[in-house]
Amino acid sequence: MKIREVSITPVAFADPPLLNVMGVHEPWALRSVLRLTTEDGIVGLGESYGDAAFLEMAGRVAPRIVGHDVFDLPGLRALVAAAVSGSVFTDQHGLTGAFSGDKTLATVCAFFEVAALDAQGRALGRPVVDLLGGAARERVDFSAYLFYKYGEHRNGRGDDWGDVRTPESVVDEARQMIDQYGFRSIKLKGGVLPPDQEIAAMRALAQAFPGYPLRVDPNGAWQVDTSIRVAKELDGVLEYLEDPTPGIEGMAAVAEQASMPLATNMCVVRFADLPPAIARKSVGIVLSDHHYWGGLRQTQALSVLCETFGIGLSMHSNSHLGISLAAMVHVAAATPHLTYACDTHWPWKTEDVIVPGVLEFVDGAVAVPTTPGLGVELDPDALARGHENFLRSGQTARDDATYMRHYEPNFTPNIARW
Repeated sequence: MKIREVSITPVAFADPPLLNVMGVHEPWALRSVLRLTTEDGIVGLGESYGDAAFLEMAGRVAPRIVGHDVFDLPGLRALVAAAVSGSVFTDQHGLTGAFSGDKTLATVCAFFEVAALDAQGRALGRPVVDLLGGAARERVDFSAYLFYKYGEHRNGRGDDWGDVRTPESVVDEARQMIDQYGFRSIKLKGGVLPPDQEIAAMRALAQAFPGYPLRVDPNGAWQVDTSIRVAKELDGVLEYLEDPTPGIEGMAAVAEQASMPLATNMCVVRFADLPPAIARKSVGIVLSDHHYWGGLRQTQALSVLCETFGIGLSMHSNSHLGISLAAMVHVAAATPHLTYACDTHWPWKTEDVIVPGVLEFVDGAVAVPTTPGLGVELDPDALARGHENFLRSGQTARDDATYMRHYEPNFTPNIARW
């Protein structure tokens, strides 16, 4: 089943001013939507980053795969490798570890692999989860993903969430999110305020939501000694502590003294990072992300390695739309070792490019689609609006630090600040 046409559409959707170690989210989040059309008229969908650098590399791949068999995934990878050889996609927001040539290849491959699997499933009349070995679970659990945030953007655009920079407002944000989506675990994006204030927020969440698994992710904002102190202060409170300090060596020093497992999507971001992390016992949980681990099948390969070495598996999230959420649900459902509730930015968006009604959160979980492929359909009008947003936005890359300087002129990223 040969590919006849490849279309890549950059889109933008409104993003609240969410705070993190690198700064604050800009008014628009950028994504790209891929459509692979086969000679039979079947369309496979993919979604990934919308930065100019990523779009340029994906654009190099598009003409090379016309005429390629959509079922030939190794051949697809070879074509992608030839197109992006020697290029490195830069990670300007600094929240997913350093990029390298092999990670760049994995990121671009994932974009095209998801669309190919969607097309395969549609051709065979089977959901993608079946192409990955079948569903180990019928529903995939997600965690409430809380952020400190400003009440409005510099352009005056506000939102329903308001200003969140105190323990009380963090609890209110969690309650609003749980009431709407039914989440049964909670994660706070930290690294924004001094550690004692974030400790207070986690304790407030523990008191307000007894029995809920809790996580905090300061994205490497703390030095080793501070990380150890926070881990001891939150003993018995956290399900896991994510990336408290930078690097495999730093994480290993914290892991030696922390009672809870350490999770990461910053110091283990490619397969080559696993041997040193395992040797140093740096992490207890890896947060997978098919967008930069190489796709859905590579995520399953990661799972096998993690299970072999006694490391847990969860799933990282970035600002995303429905095509990505569908892919996340399918791979999580087909991966038995992925037992922790996954991250998702879903509650933070107000628009999408897919026809609504398939991906619904009930008790914090999404049912695995059972229709062919990913199970979602593109809304052409919504895609057009998203593209218009992209053209209007003037953004070409995510740059939290520069945007933060509109609020705090002397801001520098908080990596290992405290």
